Amino acid sequence: MDTEPQDNWKTKALLIGAGIGLLAGLGAAYMLVQRAEKDGGRPEMSAGEGIKLGLLVLGLLRQVSQLGDGN
Repeated sequence: MDTEPQDNWKTKALLIGAGIGLLAGLGAAYMLVQRAEKDGGRPEMSAGEGIKLGLLVLGLLRQVSQLGDGN
């Protein structure tokens, strides 16, 4: 007899997504810190870099949302 609820896949998908997001965020922060240490200062990001990064993340989320559409 299967005791797992039908919606267990949703929980697994959310946990896997959260783990991937955590690792990606830590990796990005690590690279930012390494760049700042190489330059001998504190991590700095200009407004232009922030906008570029934001648009990049939005594009990535758009691509992920289209996975499995079959188009």
